[in-house]
Order: sequence, then structure tokens, then C-alpha cells
Amino acid sequence: MIGDQVAALLGAKVAGVTALGTGSGGTGGYRVALLSGGNVFAKAYPGSEPGFLTAEARGLQWLREADGAAVPEVLGELEDLLVTAWINPGRPTPSGAEELGRGLATVHARGAQTFGAPWNGYIGALSMDNAESDDWPSFYAERRVLPYLRAAVDRGALALSQAADIEAVCARIEELAGPPELPARLHGDLWSGNVHWDVKGRAWLIDPAAHGGHRETDLAMMALFEPPLLETILGAYDEVHPLADDWRERVALHQLHPLLVHAAMFGGSYGEQALGAARQYL
Repeated sequence: MIGDQVAALLGAKVAGVTALGTGSGGTGGYRVALLSGGNVFAKAYPGSEPGFLTAEARGLQWLREADGAAVPEVLGELEDLLVTAWINPGRPTPSGAEELGRGLATVHARGAQTFGAPWNGYIGALSMDNAESDDWPSFYAERRVLPYLRAAVDRGALALSQAADIEAVCARIEELAGPPELPARLHGDLWSGNVHWDVKGRAWLIDPAAHGGHRETDLAMMALFEPPLLETILGAYDEVHPLADDWRERVALHQLHPLLVHAAMFGGSYGEQALGAARQYL
């Protein structure tokens, strides 16, 4: 079925389909070999929320338009299928890490019209409010922290008394936010699994939750779930788009969002980690 869908979407004949870590109901990724030669990557999410893969496709296209970091080309999409260029997997290299740092700095500097995005957002399996705003501190507190804090409490990952500490940080967000920044063009979910290294050691950005945000958020996500050669990436980044001297003091603040997303999705220790991050600012 995946092969038939890809053939119809691309107007090409398919030679074969290889499942890559698929789940129930056909959900997951596939390498699709074309009869004309070469492969494409297909991501299938049958029964997903309308707009789930559309948001990913728009995010990939938006990041790719920045002409910075390498981003796979979107070849076609349906409501439950996304087809992109195939990237032959390989290993990271120092030169690839430097290129990623410079490219990510360029993507961030290309900017966004506002904080948020003109499309509905998702991070992992969770919806993400991309309603646009001109004010980052309130945007971050109201659309990136508090919704997932409530979900984490509902899941039992945090007690109400613990949630109060994170709410107290949100109440102080204006004074904690650091120097004002223009909206950056963010990947939005930049953990190590979303940096794909090819056979030449070049890094490609995949699976974004793209939106306009604060550039330190992408860097904080990388620090939380580190890709290889992180310090090399950050050094090259800083050469192109210098960071504030005290940016590392705000890493835990920016990590509240991904930690609470994980607490809402998986529970476990993520709630305690989010609480520990928040208490650094009380």
C-alpha cells in the first residue's frame, strides 16, 4: 500500500519498499526504491490528526528556504503520508559538525515574522499552539510551558504543589528572558535523533516542530539530548551568529518546554527534571 501511494503521489514506478522501524497500522518510516533509480523516504501516519504531516512538511520547506543547514526536500504529501528525499545514513564528522553550526546560525538569522507560525504545530505526538505573538516571554510561558505543565500534572508526572514552582518561574519570565531577541527561525525539536548524518558526515535536520521562537531554545534542546560533537557545533554557530555572553545561564529555562513535553508524553523522571530546571530560577 505504501508503494502504491508513493507511486501515485510522485508519478513514478516503485521497485520495492523497506520498512524502517514501523508501528501498528502501518505507522512509521519506509525506504522506497524507485524503478528509475534511487530511493525516497516515506513517513506514514494513518489516522493521525489532520494537519500533522502537513505541519511537518511546511516546517521542512520553511527551514530549507533559509538556505542554511541541510534539510531534505519535500517531494509530496497526503494527509497521512509525507515523502522526502532519501539521505544515505553515515557517521558524524568534525567538518560536518562545523557546517551544521554555521548552517543552523544562518537558519536562525533568517528569522520569522513573529513568534509562532501560520500553521498548526505538533511536537512529537502532541499538538503545539503556534498562535502568533510579538512578545517572546509571554509566548514561551503561555504556549510552550503552561499547556504541557497542565498535561504533565494530569498524567501524574508532577504534583500540584510542584507545578506551582514552575508557574512561579513563568510569572517571572520577563526578568529571566535575557536580552531581547528578534524571532528566530527554529527547528523546534532539535534533539540528537533529529540530526541525521549522511555518508559524507554532513548533518541534515529532520522531523521539525518549526516555528518562530528564541534561538536559545534550539541550542538548549541540543544540550538536553546531545548530538555528537556539540561543542564543535556551538563554536561554529557562535562565529556566525554570536550568542549573548550569559546564554548558558538560561539553558535550563529553555529546557522547561521539552522536559514538560516528555513528562506529558512519558511521565517517568521527566517531571522531576523539569522541576529541577525551574528551581534554578526561584
